[in-house]
Amino acid sequence: MGFKILEYMQPFCSFLPEVSKPERKIQFREKVLWTAITLFIFLVCCQIPLFGIMSSESADPFYWMRVIMASNRGTLMELGITPIVTSGLIMQLLAGTKIIEVGDSVKDRALFNGAQKLFGMLITVCQAIVYVVTGMYGEPSDLGMGICLLIIIQLLCSGLIVLLLDELLQKGYGLG
Repeated sequence: MGFKILEYMQPFCSFLPEVSKPERKIQFREKVLWTAITLFIFLVCCQIPLFGIMSSESADPFYWMRVIMASNRGTLMELGITPIVTSGLIMQLLAGTKIIEVGDSVKDRALFNGAQKLFGMLITVCQAIVYVVTGMYGEPSDLGMGICLLIIIQLLCSGLIVLLLDELLQKGYGLG
């Protein structure tokens, strides 16, 4: 007795970019190459600092969590894989407990994956706003509205990059 909520999310999923499935079988060497490219992009983003933040020498409250969630403080990968992991866990929990109905058809799986990606972007936006508002990068009043908005946009774009890199590996291009 679950909800058919996935069909209501379909119009919103069309706004998110999507990686198409490969048209041919990807050879192992090419999969290794795509995996290496994905890792390289992720590691480069881990080194690019966020524009507009005030550097702080204070202790990192998420220090131990960063190892698990593959994030790096003050960089584009501040959120790491947290939105992907969180949205995946919550969606699987909702589907497993039959709160939302997911059929076995290809359409239902595509809707579920789209809803999971949409939920991941929602989590990214919420986390970015919370990080900025709570003063993780300096007091919002000191930063100004423009810089706060710029930091949120940077985190949103990097979260989208992480979601697309994950989807690239899941669709069969890489080893993931």
